[in-house]
Amino acid sequence: MLDAIRWDSDLIRRYDLAGPRYTSYPTAVQFHSQVGTFDLFHALRDSRKALRPLSLYVHVPFCANICYYCACNKVITKDRGRALPYLQRLEQEIQLIACHLDPAQKVEQLHFGGGTPTFLSHDELRQLMAHLRKHFNLLDDDSGDYGIEIDPREADWSTMGLLRELGFNRVSIGLQDLDPAVQRAVNRLQSLEETRAVIDAARTLQFRSINIDLIYGLPKQTPENFARTVEEVISLQPDRLSVFNYAHLPERFMPQRRINGNELPAPAQKLEMLERTIEQLTAAGYRYIGMDHFALPDDELAIAQEEETLQRNFQGYTTHGHCDLIGLGVSAISQIGDLYCQNSSDLNEYQNSLAAAQLATSRGLLCNADDRLRRAVIQQLICNFSLEFAEIEQQFNIDFQGYFGALWPQLQGMASDGLIELDRERIEVLPAGRLLVRSVCMVFDAYLEQQNRQRFSRVI
Repeated sequence: MLDAIRWDSDLIRRYDLAGPRYTSYPTAVQFHSQVGTFDLFHALRDSRKALRPLSLYVHVPFCANICYYCACNKVITKDRGRALPYLQRLEQEIQLIACHLDPAQKVEQLHFGGGTPTFLSHDELRQLMAHLRKHFNLLDDDSGDYGIEIDPREADWSTMGLLRELGFNRVSIGLQDLDPAVQRAVNRLQSLEETRAVIDAARTLQFRSINIDLIYGLPKQTPENFARTVEEVISLQPDRLSVFNYAHLPERFMPQRRINGNELPAPAQKLEMLERTIEQLTAAGYRYIGMDHFALPDDELAIAQEEETLQRNFQGYTTHGHCDLIGLGVSAISQIGDLYCQNSSDLNEYQNSLAAAQLATSRGLLCNADDRLRRAVIQQLICNFSLEFAEIEQQFNIDFQGYFGALWPQLQGMASDGLIELDRERIEVLPAGRLLVRSVCMVFDAYLEQQNRQRFSRVI
């Protein structure tokens, strides 16, 4: 069974290192300022010629309240009027990008993230979706995967009805923890009733999929109170669950400085929380997809993993990795063919660029042949927990063991430790290694030794 996990405390202690989450390879840490709008236009032209399908990501950075744990690119404001100038520039960006693409390129996937997308008023959401439909070929038969992130404190039945009417059929709900003491410690007071109301609305309105986000390792969490949160969440029966490890990096993320470090659970407690959560979710019928993600067996992610068609990109695990990903909005990242590019993360810079009729591309990277090869290897491992050398050799015209000969001692060490099974034909990530698959992928990362590991969260 793909979902089998074996908890091995000794292996976890040895391999729980800081490292990338591999939503891309090379990772965003490698992006540089030499990539700009000319590179983006060139990549869009290639996408248009190949008539590749599209995945759109739209970033809405605004939140009315700050959550102390948050590491997202956001703007905290009670002034709803701040959305208007941003939306004007976002619509300009949509227009500038779309004119370089072909109307025949279908948008198979759409995702609104943030921030809090429902910070926008109903009229603003209507206008934004109308603008997207005007300039991109959005599907109108409900066959696309059109998702939006929801803060239940910012949404009600009428909001959910509007979103369904606009074409959204997936929702991702931020919950994090239900314990009131934990919620107060991270400044996110959110009741179970608020969350249940949004989920009930989504089900009644026939949204296709519901995802709930949880975080373990927050201040005042204990294995006992987090287990109660997980139990309540299971009773809500989401299709998918994301259970993230809180990475406390106050030197990088200013809101985290408001968290009392003395109230954070000890590493051993965090491991116990994860172990219990896996036991609870497995007993409830959820499958471990990988990298903090769980899904019910009939969910598209679980089916794709069974069929070895699962992929991973800046949207996380996806069944639409074959699409060109267009990122719209402040800090948004695009992946078009072999080009990665990112908009400015500064709201003023983003808006000023577009006010001058220029795209806000600030940095990126164009993959070389070695990047493409290692990206394919890491994708296979992180999505399928296995790698057939013959497939890579055929695709890239290499001898796998010859090309990666310098890595072989590390891989043999992992095999001896029971993380992987290694022979001349394949790598299989064993049940004891699946929680640590990032550590296996890191072996193939050519850039990792040059990087400051403190930029990354730990594997577990």
